[in-house]
Amino acid sequence: MGRLFDINNPLMRVLIAFFDMMALSVLWVVFSLPVITMGAASTALYSSAYHHIRKGDDYLWSSFWTAFKENFKRSTLCWLVELAVLILLAGDALILRSLIVKGYPMGWMYGVTLGLLVLALTWTVYVSAYAARFNGTVKDVLRFSLMLLRAHPVRMLSVVGIVLGGIALSLTVPALLILVPATVYWGATFPIEAAFLKHMRPEDLERIQKEKEEEEHEA
Repeated sequence: MGRLFDINNPLMRVLIAFFDMMALSVLWVVFSLPVITMGAASTALYSSAYHHIRKGDDYLWSSFWTAFKENFKRSTLCWLVELAVLILLAGDALILRSLIVKGYPMGWMYGVTLGLLVLALTWTVYVSAYAARFNGTVKDVLRFSLMLLRAHPVRMLSVVGIVLGGIALSLTVPALLILVPATVYWGATFPIEAAFLKHMRPEDLERIQKEKEEEEHEA
């Protein structure tokens, strides 16, 4: 019985990860409620998904709160740009949808707009990831996150699939909404971090390799 509650037990690890995902998703929702703070909350969500849930570093609350505070101004300014793009594309999609209902042949334009909207949503994940992991100005974050998205199309499609999977899961099983935000961002860390590695300096790669070896040794 004692072994069942051992934190190194695979079942316990799964349960701990489940509750961490739930708690992290709740934190993201609460800190996103004013809407304008959603950018900083998303940056903190990515940071915690990577550092706490994936790597096991730091405590969940301290990881989230520290990332939220440190990136608040920059991530909020980035989010205002992202929000403007999302509103524009969503508005276009709604207009085109209404025209289709009225009988206008706008199906192909509607499909293209929806595709661009999904890409824009994917870009917001990249923006949050870049802001969480690197320094730079607002312009740097927006520009380099877009460049990374375009430079690695296969990994970008992986993130698109994760985002679409999260949306589909939320629509089909609303009860799982409490897990979706953290799960999507946790899943996105794998292709995005792999893309980051392609553009890091040799000394940064060496440091990451040492950290990985230390983690494997501790495990």
